[in-house]
Order: sequence, then structure tokens, then C-alpha cells
Amino acid sequence: MHGNQSINIEALLSHVPLFNGLEKDEIARIARGTREVNAVRGDILFHKGDVSTGFHLIVYGQVKLAFTSAQGGEKVVDILSQGHSFGEAVMFMEKPYMVFAQALSDSLLLHISKTVILEELEKDPKLGRKMIAGLSLRLHHLITDVESYSLHSGRQRIIGYLLRENMESDVKSLVVTLPTNKGVIASRLNLTQEHFSRILHELSEKGLIIVAGRKITIPDVEKLRCYDH
Repeated sequence: MHGNQSINIEALLSHVPLFNGLEKDEIARIARGTREVNAVRGDILFHKGDVSTGFHLIVYGQVKLAFTSAQGGEKVVDILSQGHSFGEAVMFMEKPYMVFAQALSDSLLLHISKTVILEELEKDPKLGRKMIAGLSLRLHHLITDVESYSLHSGRQRIIGYLLRENMESDVKSLVVTLPTNKGVIASRLNLTQEHFSRILHELSEKGLIIVAGRKITIPDVEKLRCYDH
């Protein structure tokens, strides 16, 4: 039985962008240090303060990274889905997790052990470059977030979020499906849920968006993009 499982894990690993270009035997070695994690919605994958023994990769599903404030409120740091990995930085720093991770939907993850990754990094500089590129990209996103919280109004943040996949494209209209509930997205954008809802309401009053549950239709992308600038 175990043999099938490792073939399955190897197949999954070979489809991950991070491991593209690795040889079969390299994938096989990483698979030996990888275990499947099945999580149902609401499961905590790790708590803040837990010690890291590797990093996670999402095969399917959705995970939020968040921390709880002293007042008991929750701040969502990120919402991650299929193909995303998380926890690499903490793994390299040898520090406990600074956030907790929770499954937002039923998910399958792979946990890749630190030992096996460190061994592969010794052997293969390509993997090191890819991991550095991934971490750099995340750092870039983080700086963009901080800039957005500091310089942009709540309205601009929400418009930016709705158009995030289409900032450069010239599509005329768009339908966006929110990946999770409004409270989680509001927290991710550093807004209260009330503020988030108020802005969505204002944008729909103006006819810039049409909200139906999690589905948001944007009849005129350019109009929305130019609003509040």
C-alpha cells in the first residue's frame, strides 16, 4: 500500500512549479520526506508558536494564515489556494510559527520535511534559486500590501482587490468570485467587515458592481478602475 502512496506523492510533487525541472530521482528523494495532510474545513494545521519541521504545499483546497490580536480579534495575513506553498521562511529561520494556519475548505496538503529540503539544496542549486525567487516574490507582495494599507483608501484597496487579476488587461466587463467569506477578505485588506460591506454597498449603489453572494459582476472595468482616483 505504501508503494502506491509514494508514487502518488511523486506525481503530485512533479506538478508543483517549485519542483519543475527536477530529475526523477530528486523528486523521489523529496517524496520520501513528504507526507499527505488531509484537512477538513476549520482544521488548524499549526498554531502560532508551534515549531516548524518543514513547509506545506496545497494540492487542493484553501488555507488562511492569520494571527489573533491581544484584543481577541483576528488578522488574516494571507488566503492561499491550490499550488501555493507556505512556511518556508520560518523553516529556514528555525523560529516558531508567527501565525496559525487554518483550512477554509476541505483540503489536501503535502508537508515536506525540512531535512529532505536541506539535503536537496546541498545537491541542487536550481532548487535553491527557485525557493529564493518564491520567497522574494512573497516579500514583494508583503511590501505592496503595506504600501496599500498606508497609502490607499479602503475603497481603493477593495477596487484593487477586485481587479487584481486584470490590472493590465483590457477586458470590458468581469465576473469575480470571492474566494472566501467577506469577513476573511476584509481582514486580509486590513478593513473591518462593516467598512468592507459599506464600500461594496456604495459601489453597487453607483452601479459599478453587482453583488450576488460571493459573485461580483463588474459591468465596466475601466469605470471601476478610474473611480476614486
